Formats: sequence, C-alpha cells, structure tokens
Amino acid sequence: MMSEYSSELGPIPGTILWRVTATGTEHRVLPDAVMDIIVNDDALVFAGPDTTADLMTVTPGAVTWGLRLSPGMALALLGVAADELVNQRVRLTDLVGVPSSSIDAAHVNPRAGLEQIARDLWQRSEPDVRQLRLAQSLDQAAHMGFGVRQIADHHGMSERTLRRLSHQLFGYGPKALMAIHRFQRALDLARSGVSLG
Repeated sequence: MMSEYSSELGPIPGTILWRVTATGTEHRVLPDAVMDIIVNDDALVFAGPDTTADLMTVTPGAVTWGLRLSPGMALALLGVAADELVNQRVRLTDLVGVPSSSIDAAHVNPRAGLEQIARDLWQRSEPDVRQLRLAQSLDQAAHMGFGVRQIADHHGMSERTLRRLSHQLFGYGPKALMAIHRFQRALDLARSGVSLG
C-alpha cells in the first residue's frame, strides 16, 4: 500500500502542489484536516475533509496530482462551508465555475492546470486575507494542543463561536481537529522510526 509522494509550494500562498505515484494496488487516505483539488482520470475533484480512512484501489504506476489548500481557503475560494463537504469527493465544477480551458489544461498537464485553476479561483473570489490568517491561527493552536477555551480566549471569541467557525473552516469541531493533528503527529513519528510505546 506504499506510494511515492512529492510536494512543493503551490501557486498562491498557503497551497501545496503534490504528486503521488502508486507503487501498489491500494492507497490509504487518512484524515489530515486538509482539503484538496485533485486531477482524476475523468474529472477535477474536490476532496472534502475526512473523518475516517479511505482505501482506494489504484493501478501501480498511476500518478495523481493535487493542490492542497491552506486552512479556511476552501470556504474562501468556493463559498461552501467545509462541514458541508465532510467525507465527500465532489466534481469541482459542481461547486464553482471553472473555465473549460483550465479543466482541459489540467488533464493535459496536471501541474500547470492546477496552478491556473488556483489563480483563477483566487482572482475570482478575492479572499479576505484576515479571515485566512484567522483560520491559520486557529489551526496552529489546535495543532499545538491548546484547549478549546484557551483557543477561544486567545482569539477573542466565545467557545460557541469557535465551534461554529471551526466547522465552517475545517469541517470539524475544535476537539476533533486537535485529535486529527495528534494522530498525524503520531503517524509522522512512527514513519520516522520513533517508538510510540
């Protein structure tokens, strides 16, 4: 179930352009508190936030390209709350208008196509940079393991507002977001050979 993964900075701040080459017949996707635009065989797909692992059947040698969005960017670019997309894979064109030329380009040259789509969506939506900074700050606080009250107080909001905003930005409440970050940290340690016992 191993795959070869590589990544680089994306075309707009906070995005990561990635590529996965399948080395087996299965690929496991684990919850990681992020959302991606993925070039599929026949479509551009938006992958919402996951709450459970997803096992995909793949062809050895198959290459998948994707664009990982920074916290809060899905809401800013698509105008759809993340909690409406939990555990879903949706055609990007069902969520937002994308020029057909960009879609065609993504199938011919996935890297260049994804870069163009990201720029198109950014220019079209003109995201509120302050909202994106807030999303990044909330995500970082959850990653560091701060409690819900601490995060809310630090950002000058009530716990109720934090929960509502967290669902809109990440697809999860703050406690679930923290748990996913803890899981990913443990996974990184295990992959690096650190004993978790």
